[in-house]
Amino acid sequence: MTTNRPPLTRTELADLLTDAAQSVSGILTAEYPTAASRSYLHPVLGALSAGPQVVGELNDRLEKFVAAEHPATPAGLFTLASYASALGWLTESLAELTASVEQICTRVGIPSELRTPAVAASGDAERGGEFDFAFSAPELTAIRTAAEAAGLVPNDYVGVLSESLVAASRITDACMEISSGLLEDAAYVLDGATDHVWLGDGPNGLPTLVRSLLVRMEAAT
Repeated sequence: MTTNRPPLTRTELADLLTDAAQSVSGILTAEYPTAASRSYLHPVLGALSAGPQVVGELNDRLEKFVAAEHPATPAGLFTLASYASALGWLTESLAELTASVEQICTRVGIPSELRTPAVAASGDAERGGEFDFAFSAPELTAIRTAAEAAGLVPNDYVGVLSESLVAASRITDACMEISSGLLEDAAYVLDGATDHVWLGDGPNGLPTLVRSLLVRMEAAT
């Protein structure tokens, strides 16, 4: 005899979104041991190492949710749309981060898998050492020390470190927006509003992340 499982309560649905939000925000605090020869990648290695695992965990939870719940209620469908949007956005953001790291690795002449020691390009030692930015004396000393350990001239080191910081800023912004959107949607589910709103009832009935994605798509066209 088959027993139909009752739909998840609003509290359980909200918990699903809240747990996902915490997992995504956790990417930003992940640490990864960085060798001195790779110090210019330190800003991105934590997210690069933790991100794929979080995506895998979120995907597993989503599959279990869909298989067990078969969302059909307004609250369940709302939760599914929010969760799926978050997962897709995070996956895309991590793909962009990976591409940025590969570009940095190409620029310094090392494999993208980061397994071999950094080797300066043959012409690096002959290129000028003037900086395009103004640094204090202690900063210059630190840059030269780090650049030497990485096998790069100081100006090149500053260049790839800057790229790394930009990439880190982008994944940080993405994770913060995804996490914030999930928490907003969790609160929306918890207060019972979704009991009376179907996804097709206009923008106000859509999850925060779905609305954000639609805005981004409109801006890109």
